[in-house]
Amino acid sequence: MAGTTIWKGTIHFGETSVPVKLHAAVKEERIQFHLLHRGDLVRLHQLMICAYEKKPVPVEAQTRGFEVEEGKYLLVDPEELEQTVPEGSRLIEVHEFVPAGQLLPLFLDHVYYLEPDTVLGGYNELVEALTELDVAGVCGWTMRKRSYLGALQARDRVLRLTTLRYADELVSVSALGLQEIPVTDKELEIGSELISRLTAPFQPEKFVNEHQQKLQALIEKKARGEKIALLRPRLLEPTAPEQLLEALEASLKKVA
Repeated sequence: MAGTTIWKGTIHFGETSVPVKLHAAVKEERIQFHLLHRGDLVRLHQLMICAYEKKPVPVEAQTRGFEVEEGKYLLVDPEELEQTVPEGSRLIEVHEFVPAGQLLPLFLDHVYYLEPDTVLGGYNELVEALTELDVAGVCGWTMRKRSYLGALQARDRVLRLTTLRYADELVSVSALGLQEIPVTDKELEIGSELISRLTAPFQPEKFVNEHQQKLQALIEKKARGEKIALLRPRLLEPTAPEQLLEALEASLKKVA
């Protein structure tokens, strides 16, 4: 598998152990800008300024504190924080297997590929079993002094390890305070027809990051010395409830 190995470990459950290498499954390449001093175009660097003395504080004079109430802090020493760091381990310990469909998208975070780290058997058998049973292994592991909860899944004959958010990190949909808005049979019929006409197989390569493309075009134009035209953003007014049916019919005509 291409790419740099981020970490090595062993999937473990029951009497089964499968050595693996972890690779990033997503690359986040973004155009980055640096903050410069406009006068001499020298890069700026960040300083930690004391709000009281109005002067920089060196690293050796810095400490960490937890605010218990406004202006009052509990100081925590580095040695005390070190005690909370999980013990180092190379095990991806599978706690249980659950139906893959029960892993709601809200729980999913970062995705990694797992490559076999040995020619010995076990990897392919695990891929086949997870695929056949359509289950995911809920597991835990420690990497770079952090503990993770994750889901071990198989797709396209490759194991994937996805970090999971904990249940208490999710915001309940009840917090949105959504209102019940009645929908007429006619609105539902037209809306369903519109969705049906726009339904197609998912082809991710059809979609591009337009913002990154515009940034790249801007940089290239400026590098050539071209003048940049400033465009006003187009604002769309929300559709009023009483105009929903009319808007749906107009949209349906556009895709007819």
